[in-house]
Amino acid sequence: MNVADLGLPVDVPSTALFTDQYELTMLRAALKAGTAGRRSVFEVFTRRLPDGRRYGVVAGTGRVLDAVENFRFDADLLRFLREKDIVDEETLDWLARYRFSGDIWGYPEGEVYFPGSPIMRVEGTFGECVLLETVILSILNHDSAIAAAASRMASAAGDRPLIEMGARRTHELAAVAAARSAYVGGFATTSDLAAGFRYNIPTVGTSAHAFTLLHDNERDAFRAQVDALGRDTTLLVDTYDVGEAVRTAVEIAGPELGAVRIDSGDLLLVAHRVRQQLDELGATETKIVVTSDLDEYAIASLAAAPVDAYGVGTQLVTGSGHPTASMVYKLVARAESGDSTGSAGFTGSAGGEVPLVPVAKKSSGGKTSIGGRKWAARRLDAHGYAEAEVVGTGPVPADLADRQLLVELVKGGEVVAREPLDAARDRHAAARANLPLSATQLSRGEPVIPTEYAHGGSGS
Repeated sequence: MNVADLGLPVDVPSTALFTDQYELTMLRAALKAGTAGRRSVFEVFTRRLPDGRRYGVVAGTGRVLDAVENFRFDADLLRFLREKDIVDEETLDWLARYRFSGDIWGYPEGEVYFPGSPIMRVEGTFGECVLLETVILSILNHDSAIAAAASRMASAAGDRPLIEMGARRTHELAAVAAARSAYVGGFATTSDLAAGFRYNIPTVGTSAHAFTLLHDNERDAFRAQVDALGRDTTLLVDTYDVGEAVRTAVEIAGPELGAVRIDSGDLLLVAHRVRQQLDELGATETKIVVTSDLDEYAIASLAAAPVDAYGVGTQLVTGSGHPTASMVYKLVARAESGDSTGSAGFTGSAGGEVPLVPVAKKSSGGKTSIGGRKWAARRLDAHGYAEAEVVGTGPVPADLADRQLLVELVKGGEVVAREPLDAARDRHAAARANLPLSATQLSRGEPVIPTEYAHGGSGS
C-alpha cells in the first residue's frame, strides 16, 4: 500500500506517530506490569449525535484499514522515541516488532449509526489495540462528520448533483479526506485533483473570476474559455453584470452552452432571472450552477429555484457546524484476571476461547459507557423501514439474526473487507432510504430512531 493512498505526503513512511503520547506510556506501564498481553475489546461509539442531527454516517473505514496496515515503527521513529525519552528500551523493542494481529469488526462504510452504536470493535491484546486509539478516532471523527453534512446536503438537493469544492477552506490533506467523505455522503464530483487521483472520484472545474479579470473584457474571457474547453463548458457570469454576461455567453457559445455559474447575490432571484433569460435566448438546455457559501439550509431554500447543480465548500469541509462526530474509543471487555492467553479472534465466555469480563467507565458528567462486547442490529417496522437500533451483549435474538450490522474488516491482522468507494456510496444511499421520512428534516430533533439495549443495558 503506497502512503500516497492515505492522503499523506510521500515522505511520511508510517502512521505510527499519528497517536497521543499517553498511548505509548500506557503500553510501557502495561509491559512492566505484565498486562499488555491481556486480551481486550475496544469499541468506537458516540454517546450522542451533534445537536439537531437525526442520524450519523460511517465514513473513513477504508482509510482506517490503510492506517492500521501502515502502523509500523521504523528506525527513524524508534530513534525519535528514544531521544525524547518517551519510552524505555523494553518498550522500544516491543514497538520495533509491532504488527497488529487482532480482529476488527465494524459498521460497513456508508452505513448510518445512532447514539451507542458500536461503530467499530477492535479485538486483540491490550498493547496492540490501545496504540490504535488516536489514529482510528481521528479518521472516523473527521470523515463521519463530513459525510453526515454531505448526506444532509444531498437530501436537501434531491436529484440535483452536488460538487465538492472545499479544498481551499481546509488543510490540504484534510481536503482529500473531505472529498472522499463527501462522495460517500452523496456528492457527485470534486474539484480536488488529489482526491480524484487517489480515490477515482470524478473531478470538475472550469474558471474563476480571476480568469475573467485577466482579459480586457468579459467577451474575450468567454471566447478564450470556449475555444479551449468547448461549447459545453460552464461560464462564470457574475463578475460584472449578470444579465449582460448571460447574453454574451450565449452569443459566443450558442444554445449549446453547457452551463452558467452564479457565485453571488440573491441566488433564488438571480437564478429565476437567468433561467428566463437563457430560455428567451434559445439556450433552453443550458444548466445553472450556483455556489457561494451554501449549506444544507441554503440548498433547501433553493428547492423551488431553476437550479441544476450546487457547489459547496466551506460548510461541507467544516461539517456544517459540527466538524467532529464526537466518537470515543473505550475498553469494554478484557480477559479474566491473570488470563492473558488466547487467539486474537476470541469470542468471549460463550464461545469458550477466552473468558471476558465486561468493563466500563462509570464517572459522572455524562461520560459513562456500557461494558461488554456488543453486537448491533436494526429492527424494521411492518413497512420495511428502520424503527430501532438494537445493541446487546448476549445472544442475538433470532428475529434480528439477519439484520446484524457489524462486518468483519480485519482477521488475524489481515484486511479482509476492502471495497470500491462506490460501494460505500451506494450503501449510504440505500441506508438513508431505509430510514423514516423524518430523517430528511433539517429542523432540530432527536435521532430518527431510538437505540435500544438488550439484556438490561441502558443508554448513556
